[in-house]
Amino acid sequence: MTTGHAARTLTHPYARREPVLALDFGATSVLVTTRGPATVEDLEFARQLAREASRFARSLERSLHGLADGTGVAA
Repeated sequence: MTTGHAARTLTHPYARREPVLALDFGATSVLVTTRGPATVEDLEFARQLAREASRFARSLERSLHGLADGTGVAA
């Protein structure tokens, strides 16, 4: 899947159940949630996802604002 003008992310928190993370790519959506009550493994996965998303964003910032060799400084 690729990003574009129709791509977005949303978190749907619920008072009586686990949250849902929605990744929308126009006509395609991916929903991320747990199988039941949250576990330590679920939390670790969420933290991994956040770390990798942050790395992805920094890499894109370097591509957009950086030097041709990718050594630019993230905004």
